[in-house]
Amino acid sequence: MLSEQPHTFSSKAGVTPEGLVLVDNPCTGSYSLPEVLNRVILGNALEVLGKLPPASVDMVFMDPPYFLQLPKKELRRWTVKTAVEGVEDDWDKFASFAEYDAFIARLLEEVKRVMKPQATLWAIATYHSIFRIGKIIQDVGYWILNDVLWVKTNPMPNWLGVRFTNATETLIWAVKDKKAKGYAFDRELARAFGMGKVGANVWVLPICTGAERLKDEHGKKLHSTQKPAELLRRVILTSTREGDVVLDPVAGVGTSGHVARALGRDFIMIEINPRYVEGIRKRFQTVPKPFSEPPSP
Repeated sequence: MLSEQPHTFSSKAGVTPEGLVLVDNPCTGSYSLPEVLNRVILGNALEVLGKLPPASVDMVFMDPPYFLQLPKKELRRWTVKTAVEGVEDDWDKFASFAEYDAFIARLLEEVKRVMKPQATLWAIATYHSIFRIGKIIQDVGYWILNDVLWVKTNPMPNWLGVRFTNATETLIWAVKDKKAKGYAFDRELARAFGMGKVGANVWVLPICTGAERLKDEHGKKLHSTQKPAELLRRVILTSTREGDVVLDPVAGVGTSGHVARALGRDFIMIEINPRYVEGIRKRFQTVPKPFSEPPSP
């Protein structure tokens, strides 16, 4: 698991924590890779991605909006009495499924342009949207390699007993197209992280809680769906090599970049919410300790 310690920002990143944030200017042209490497860009992902250099990243981790807000009749279930905690943030609001699908499709198209030929894509979501995302991934032309089931050891129970406790999220792992060759994959670590002797595509680990969870000025969670660092550790270690560039186009509170830095990878993060970006900046005052322990199953 990850723990944190004070850290002087790596010279490899080329910036201090204060200079970590790059505010996107709609009037400027394209970015060079050195301008954005190991930075979080404050801006709209659909606009920023078009300014990044083509074929420049080795892996993409995408944790897009879940679209939990619709249909409205379903939202009434998501109260403190039920197993599913609703998300009321602006970033999760769309007028319709068609609008949501169009957003995901464009995001995937823009991401594909900046991926190297051998790069891979990870997308994660709950049952509310993962099936829509998976279809769109295929429609855009990606080739799905695997899905990985994240089984949560501490899910919120379903107190009313009207349905199963929602204890899983699904990750989809894909390449740009069926002909892609040479993508990174650490077979031994995949087996170590997976379930059983064969290392099945099931990861069992807790959700993000306690000290790991970023809080706002009122002591409440800063982000509704912050992912645990251990999840990103497994994603990055199994599908990238040291020195690779990890892109997160909807970075939230920056777990992907935070873990990538600890593992010797470069990163590019994009986030539209200034509050989350400020949380990332503060978070980068510390760095997870090096991983000296063997991989946890």
